[in-house]
Amino acid sequence: MLLKRFGGSPWFLVFLFFAVLFWRVASLQLFPDPRVEKQSRRQYWSRVPVSTNRGSILDANGNALALSIPSSSFFLDPAFWDPSNGSKLRNILPDSIVATISSAMPGRFFWLARKVDEETAAKIRTLNLKGIYEISEKKRLYPNRSLLSHVLGFCDVDDRGLSGIEMVWDKVLFSPPGIKILAKESSGRTLDISRHSDEGIPAGPGSVRLTIDSRIQFIVEKRLDEGIAEHGAKWGSIVCMDPETGAIVAMASWPSFDPNVRDNLTNMKRIANNSTGRTYEPGSTFKPIVLGIAMEKGSVRGSESFNCPYRIKVADGHISEASNRSYGRLSVSEILIKSSNTGMAQIGLRVKPFDMYHGVREWGFSKPLEVELNGVEDGLLATPEQWRGVVPSNISIGQGLAVTPLHLANAMAAIANGGFLLRPFIVSEVKDSTGRIIYKGERKLVREVLSPKTASWLSSIMNESVKSGTGKMARLPYVSIAGKTGTAQVAEKGEYKKGKWVSSFAGFWPEENPDYVMLVVIGEPSKGKYYGGDVAAPVFRRIVEDMFQTGLFACIGWGG
Repeated sequence: MLLKRFGGSPWFLVFLFFAVLFWRVASLQLFPDPRVEKQSRRQYWSRVPVSTNRGSILDANGNALALSIPSSSFFLDPAFWDPSNGSKLRNILPDSIVATISSAMPGRFFWLARKVDEETAAKIRTLNLKGIYEISEKKRLYPNRSLLSHVLGFCDVDDRGLSGIEMVWDKVLFSPPGIKILAKESSGRTLDISRHSDEGIPAGPGSVRLTIDSRIQFIVEKRLDEGIAEHGAKWGSIVCMDPETGAIVAMASWPSFDPNVRDNLTNMKRIANNSTGRTYEPGSTFKPIVLGIAMEKGSVRGSESFNCPYRIKVADGHISEASNRSYGRLSVSEILIKSSNTGMAQIGLRVKPFDMYHGVREWGFSKPLEVELNGVEDGLLATPEQWRGVVPSNISIGQGLAVTPLHLANAMAAIANGGFLLRPFIVSEVKDSTGRIIYKGERKLVREVLSPKTASWLSSIMNESVKSGTGKMARLPYVSIAGKTGTAQVAEKGEYKKGKWVSSFAGFWPEENPDYVMLVVIGEPSKGKYYGGDVAAPVFRRIVEDMFQTGLFACIGWGG
């Protein structure tokens, strides 16, 4: 009858059959049985991104400064979690996390704790709470804790570089996250069903080797900490370099921090690198550079002498001696040895402002250094049109401009190596995932700023400054040190603050053929002493002593 009604064709029945079948399949998918839906919520697969191996950072001798190690992370599945158990994790996890998991939660995945230490992981495991699952990741470790922390920088919880070498070379060091495929049984048990295969996976991240010598870095940081504590200072910096190549062998900044402790990473005062990111007025450590510029310009001869009273009037201001006394007549060399402000001001005035400005710029000041670090300041130097009144004389004694410790240390290296301004570098080499060298740090000449004769003369005068002048506290009996002290007032909002000083000492050794150049800066000492010769020079001497005792250089026979 049905066939007759539709013309006797069997195709209608075939169509009807498939229509009913399609409707039944669609209804099961769109309107599943509540019992099936409930069961499906208890069984599912999850793709979880996890950190993998990040490339290593090594020192000059191949010692690991940053590497990745296995670590435990924990996540929570709200479907199996009893919020009343949240209080059991108090004093193990942050209060904010405990508060969140102590009430009903949506979804099926919640990170409970990422890359925790073994003690915390053991506490969580011991509780054996239903709904909490453990997964293995890789965690960034800095085995030497705070050593070189400002240079190394740190990463976020997903191992992306946020600061220092970690950030600058993140493209080389970062390894894309791996994917864990997790399946849950109805019982709540989690199974890792990831397919482990090397097919299509890169060989791994690259690596970065620095020019830093960890032995020198340890000595430098130890002595800087002691100097800061001894004088109650607010900040400090030490930069040590190889003057022949421009390689940075140590760079310390205080206050310091441990990048392994994530709570430290929000304190901007601690994570700031004073060696590259802080500018300050250099004071008398700038005088050898001014004298070098004046001599190269032919504005002054080493055989000349100047009358150096306690105070001289210059245009709309005055220049006074820090020692509060008159020196009388001094030769050019004596002006540097005794660090006479009035004498140096007179020398500086002989150089036209335009020439002095460009001379200072030629030494690299107020210019990018191109070192392989982030957050490097250029410094501050007013244009010659603004050098009115007493400004040129202030520049001559290291006031009225701002430099970073790295700029000044690099300039001192030019005196030590015979007059060659080099580009400072802190990365020795970078390798990609195949071991191929893709970057190599090396000596790079910027320009010749001194003739060898002038550089040698300045070096000998700075050596005499340590023997008998303001740098006597840096003197040692077994090595010849050339150096210059610096004491500068702190300027805030255009005015010098009474009682606030920056003490510094810059030098190199052995004076005849220098292996190292180093700058020590102690910012705002507060326990009475503030002259660079009393505060920074002893720190310099202790570092040189320690390096000698450690066998990092040998120079016997100086009896001066």
